Amino acid sequence: MSDVSDPFRDARQKDGVLRCPFQGENLPMILRHADVREAARDWHTYSSDAPFRVPIPSEEAVRTMRQLPIETNPPEHSEYRAIVEPFFQRARQPEVIAKVEGLVAEKLSAALAAGPLDVISDFALPIQSRALTYLLNVPESEADIWIGWGIHVFKVTGGEFKKGTVLEDYLHAAFDRAEKAPGADMFSALTQATYRGRRLTREEMMGFGNLTFAGGRDTIIHSITNIVAYLGRHPAALAWLRADPRRIVHAGEEFFRAFMPLTHIGRVCPVETDVKGVTVPPGGRVSLGWAAANFDETVFEAPEEIRLDRKPNPHLSFGFGPHLCLGAHHARLIVRTLLQALVDRVATIDVLGAVAHVEREAAYERTNGFDTLRARFNPAAP
Repeated sequence: MSDVSDPFRDARQKDGVLRCPFQGENLPMILRHADVREAARDWHTYSSDAPFRVPIPSEEAVRTMRQLPIETNPPEHSEYRAIVEPFFQRARQPEVIAKVEGLVAEKLSAALAAGPLDVISDFALPIQSRALTYLLNVPESEADIWIGWGIHVFKVTGGEFKKGTVLEDYLHAAFDRAEKAPGADMFSALTQATYRGRRLTREEMMGFGNLTFAGGRDTIIHSITNIVAYLGRHPAALAWLRADPRRIVHAGEEFFRAFMPLTHIGRVCPVETDVKGVTVPPGGRVSLGWAAANFDETVFEAPEEIRLDRKPNPHLSFGFGPHLCLGAHHARLIVRTLLQALVDRVATIDVLGAVAHVEREAAYERTNGFDTLRARFNPAAP
């Protein structure tokens, strides 16, 4: 029996494109691994210079600025990316690795003592939020604010999506403080940064800040919860990892492949373009189907099976080409650390109840995870 389903198989095998109705558009989603990689490289044909329209559905209603650097093309993209890349490389520094290891150990200790808990709010969200403080080099107490937002970046959990959210208010206040008293954090770096010989505008700073939270929040939370749910439902997999912890690196990559947090992303065609027989008008959008590409049977043997020793594993869960995810090192660090901690300290995980994320009702929606996941971590014998 398959571990996960592939809703894209028939369309991928037929003509390699799925027509997706979004906001009045009939978008073609590119499905095959080779085609998605080619489109991700070809920014002339499939442009990211499209404020608010790279995410699908588009985000004019929930933010007021272009996200940077993701909503730009080379060479602007490369120059913008270089401004913040040093902070995202912090995930490779020994002191940051040690902090993440300590954080996961602390939260797992709390989970083991708690009994049944909500994995999202009590475990994944605090790990994601506190780990982000290490990347941005801000006080760890800032995480308390971010945790209060819940799992949605553009609204407090339970509220409505709208412009002028708590995120934008928070970012403005952070940049105001950084301009008055700059430090060694990312907000301060952005207030001091230059782009092509000039200081960044506030709108550009906000674009960086917005993407930092939008791109690195739900994705990490969903990765953690998917892994916990899978290992709870497949206790033999946890035992298999425990037998040889060297298997953890490949297992992490397989979890990213099978449970890619961001299932697809948009591009805009500057001129009329034929996409696998679908005519996209000038300014029309195309979707790059990361999830569909990750299940391409011409690349991945038995793609619907989760094989924790799969190699090679050329998944596209962090994108491809110039827009390869800035947070990939950070995500891998968290997942690798989590798996090691579970192997060392957890015998089994009881999944007590789960509600899949509502956007999974449509195969082409963009996130992959749970709205709620209740579980109990059972300690390994000392």
